[in-house]
Amino acid sequence: MTSMATSLRLLTSALAMSLTAAPAWAQSAPVPQLSLELNAAQPSDKGCRLTFMVNNGLGADLSKAAFEIALFNGAGVVDRLTVLDFKDLPAGKTKVTRFDLAGTDCAKVSRVLINSATECAGAGVEPAACMHGLKTSTRTGIAFAV
Repeated sequence: MTSMATSLRLLTSALAMSLTAAPAWAQSAPVPQLSLELNAAQPSDKGCRLTFMVNNGLGADLSKAAFEIALFNGAGVVDRLTVLDFKDLPAGKTKVTRFDLAGTDCAKVSRVLINSATECAGAGVEPAACMHGLKTSTRTGIAFAV
């Protein structure tokens, strides 16, 4: 019994040590990402003004970034498709951009979906990087996702 108890303690200790020390292959570099936050939705003279806060964490300047979005109404039906052009996004910089959506009532927008990146350009940037590294969040009552 004593040798079995000793073996069990050694096995438990080895297991505990393996769980606390991550192997080198498991440690990875941070994933480059583009963070896009729907920060505000307010009525404007033209319709609905959406304010976005975007942070380019892709590690390279973007000379052009644009996204096709779908706006859903309260019934969950697509009300509109439009492209938002964020223009240039310097690496490591946070930028606030507003878009006035003519004829759109903010109170009737229930969800905003990023459909695709229509433009994603920059030196050394793959065209798909804007969508693969996209992280969305919202500070509004409107659902916002990819």
